[in-house]
Amino acid sequence: MASIPTDSLFPSRTAPPVAAKAVAGARLVSIDALRGFVMVLMLLDHIREAFLLWVPIGDPVDALTVAPDSFFSRMTSQICAPVFVALTGLGAYLYAQKHSKGETVAFLLKRGIFLVLLELTVVNFVWRAEFPFTIVYLQVIWAIGLSMIVLAGLIRLPHAAIAATGVAIVAGHNLLDPIVLPPEHPFYALWSLLHERGTITLGGLPIRFSYPLLPWIGVICLGWTIGPWFARLDVTTRQRRLVLTGLAMLAGFVVLRFANVYGDTPWFVVPGSPLRTVMSFLALTKYPPSLLFVLATLGTGLLLLALFDRIADARVTGWLSVLGGAPMFFYLFHLYVLRTLYLGAVAIFGLNHGEVFGFPSIHWIWLMWVAMIVPLYFPTRWFSNLKKRRKDIRWLKYL
Repeated sequence: MASIPTDSLFPSRTAPPVAAKAVAGARLVSIDALRGFVMVLMLLDHIREAFLLWVPIGDPVDALTVAPDSFFSRMTSQICAPVFVALTGLGAYLYAQKHSKGETVAFLLKRGIFLVLLELTVVNFVWRAEFPFTIVYLQVIWAIGLSMIVLAGLIRLPHAAIAATGVAIVAGHNLLDPIVLPPEHPFYALWSLLHERGTITLGGLPIRFSYPLLPWIGVICLGWTIGPWFARLDVTTRQRRLVLTGLAMLAGFVVLRFANVYGDTPWFVVPGSPLRTVMSFLALTKYPPSLLFVLATLGTGLLLLALFDRIADARVTGWLSVLGGAPMFFYLFHLYVLRTLYLGAVAIFGLNHGEVFGFPSIHWIWLMWVAMIVPLYFPTRWFSNLKKRRKDIRWLKYL
């Protein structure tokens, strides 16, 4: 990769380079800030899912049918899941620098099991506000939890082996796309868990594998792989590597996407509509995340991480790091707030779009998003401070 002067990209506001080794009890503001940033983007997409259900959308990034404003609103949230999962791997590596292998394995197993149970209970409940469930969706929290459990079994391998595993899975899993198993196949459930988005039935209850697991294992391994950049390198070298790697991933995305031969479903030219042609180029597969999806989102994520590392002392970075310092609390809290607001709107205004309540357009979603950011910040800050103050309450760490 060619050497690119990072100073020209992100003017430095940091002190002279110092070692970036993890210190017991310390958190890196840039990591929390990036996590907080993508959580703010996630909020926009979840508001859309709560209050724009009346708009019939099979695929929110369908370049032929979805309105451009809705398409690009959805695009802003595409970065969220890959960054969440990669930062989980990075955080696990930094945890391992302060704990033994056995303690790290136990940490990953306990947190992973907790997240899986959370997905199966309180997360599923809030999406549909029904009990008993008529369907169970296994989504991003499930994927993160299982990825942590798998990573617990990999961390005793050499670091290079974990890196190679991550690259091989992310780069190679699209070779498995032609394998499509029918529901009656004996391995259909396993294949739905790993690679093909499908639905099985257990005891009469439909279970939907919304986030096939295999590619996310690759992403969490990539997050673990860059751990030494934060634990051992000086700040300047770390930032340079983040920028160069991010740019290389974005360049790889552009080259592969133009080639149109591998890594995602082909893009196409829409006659008479340059905008929809661009939309087709940008429309990437998230379920499961394709190679091109990971290159575009994690490449952008690495550049943002370098930026937040450079402006670690900025006020906005501090605000975002508060959200990112209590991610599970924010995730659960905002989902329940949205469900409460939706049910309140139904009680006041009724079902104004058939069987659902909804806003008239995506522009109302944007307004609600802006209006909710600050009110959600203060409860999250309260909980973040509670976590720091009450180290004796061990279960708070899980949120």
